[in-house]
Amino acid sequence: MEPSTRSQRLLFMAVTLMFWIAMYTYVPTLSPYLSYRGLSLDLIGIVLGSYGFVQLLIRFPLGMLSDRWGKRKPFILLGMLAASISCLLFIIPGSWIWPLAGRAMAGLCASTWVAFTVMYANYFAAEDATKAMGNISVMTVSGQMIGMLLSGWMSDGFGKDAPFVLGAVIGGMGLLLALAIREPAKPLHERSGISFSRIQSVIRTKLLLRVALLSLLAHCVLFITMFGFTPLKAEDMGSSGFELTLLVFAFMAPHALASMFTASWFAPRFGNWMTIGAGFLLSAICTVSICFVHSIWLLIMTQIINGFAQGLHIPLLLGLAIRDVDPQGRATAMGLYQAVYAAGMFAGPFLAGWLNEGWGLNSGFALGGVFGFMALLLCVLFYRQDRRIQLQTVAQNHRSM
Repeated sequence: MEPSTRSQRLLFMAVTLMFWIAMYTYVPTLSPYLSYRGLSLDLIGIVLGSYGFVQLLIRFPLGMLSDRWGKRKPFILLGMLAASISCLLFIIPGSWIWPLAGRAMAGLCASTWVAFTVMYANYFAAEDATKAMGNISVMTVSGQMIGMLLSGWMSDGFGKDAPFVLGAVIGGMGLLLALAIREPAKPLHERSGISFSRIQSVIRTKLLLRVALLSLLAHCVLFITMFGFTPLKAEDMGSSGFELTLLVFAFMAPHALASMFTASWFAPRFGNWMTIGAGFLLSAICTVSICFVHSIWLLIMTQIINGFAQGLHIPLLLGLAIRDVDPQGRATAMGLYQAVYAAGMFAGPFLAGWLNEGWGLNSGFALGGVFGFMALLLCVLFYRQDRRIQLQTVAQNHRSM
């Protein structure tokens, strides 16, 4: 690897960490903060769901636009700017409209993640796409974990608005660093941008559509639980800021650990669908078990397993999304993939918030468990379909010999 490429990767890693830290410094305290602001559970669900709704609308168009221009950096700069603005909107006093605007702006910020993932993949050879996505998944989880660990400490020590102020500052610092990022050199055939006929081909990629559907269900679970109502469950148990920080660490540390080894160890030994299916099974069981937990320490135990389980399938799904797509169509593919799973970011907390308001907080976790088991059944179906095709291919090859 050339020194310039190595330095750009390190710079890119720093910007990526700041991107996720800025967006996640307030996530563990968000639902309690909204409750403190006087919002009802169903209104909290709407604010939380707006994050995914905005991404559902704009992630795919941003991906196509990035491919058409053949540029990634402008979208990265937009993302860092939106991260800072998002945090500042939350601390404007008064109407619930401001938190809604802040979370919607965070959705715009997250939509630019399309450009981050594709630009990082361009630092690697095409056959190393899954490895690159594994690396960036680790950076993602690490940034999220740092931000979420800071959240409870900042809130306890400096007031309920402090996590949002910190997020705005880190987002601004990341914006300044991002100005020094250079677009990776591209082959000549990639420089003219993707054609519309090629876009149609990309969005019909079978593997892409499969993993996008599974990721939708995965993000329903994720944004109902740790990125949604699990912190509120912990607060109802009387947890302190330290215990909330411990809850976050209990989820994110195993999540990061699993992300490091999913593509390099678990998938090669057990296969993609077996690994993904195991993750969904464990995640579904842990999510349902939250309904029956009445101790913060038992809740922490569920999140240790749940974090590891989601680290099994989320990074692997991300890598598979672009595995069968040519480099010049990857932002389009990633935009479609992320737009589909953004529907889960919206639908999960929105439906859970509606159920929670009418039937209590545990009803949302039960719904999350249902989504997890649905994804497990799809994994079994996809495994059987691929296995049947493999057997048919072997039989055809044997007859032709």
